[in-house]
Amino acid sequence: MINAQDIKNGTCIRMDGKLYFCIEFLHVKPGKGNTFMRTKLKDVVNGYVIERRFNIGERLEDVRVERRPYQYLYKDGEDYIFMNQETYEQHPIARDLITGVDFLKEEMVVEVVSDASTETILYAELPVKVELTVTYTEPGIKGDTATNTLKPATVETGATVRVPLFVNTGDKIRVDTRTGDYIERVR
Repeated sequence: MINAQDIKNGTCIRMDGKLYFCIEFLHVKPGKGNTFMRTKLKDVVNGYVIERRFNIGERLEDVRVERRPYQYLYKDGEDYIFMNQETYEQHPIARDLITGVDFLKEEMVVEVVSDASTETILYAELPVKVELTVTYTEPGIKGDTATNTLKPATVETGATVRVPLFVNTGDKIRVDTRTGDYIERVR
């Protein structure tokens, strides 16, 4: 159990039978009344964000989480099989628990967050930026750099990314896995 004033970004709590991560908090001390904590909490399972207010001194059930590197091996039906880098055990993780799953390629190392008390995997998180090879896109025309026009490009994982006109098939690009946006071309 922790006190409400101990909530920080990344703190995991159990509330109403669900797990939530704190993504934003604010210690509020109004002119009248008691001090309270205003928080934004993200549901671990479905990703919904809720705003919640806690009075100072209110007791909350905290959940100890562990972050470990896992390596993606292969896809088996609807599950993705990952290997723990420390124990070499293999674990299946459902598609909806993996953030940025469209940009996941074999042998990629991801961070897996699990509940330390029950060893239940909560979610897997890809690196924020990944480098991928463009497998198909319409050819660019020389001099197509003046405008911010984007075209669709298919990358090696099968995902489609909107890229500038000068990107061609075979180019390596850097992609933001949270949004799926093109960042830059890699030389």
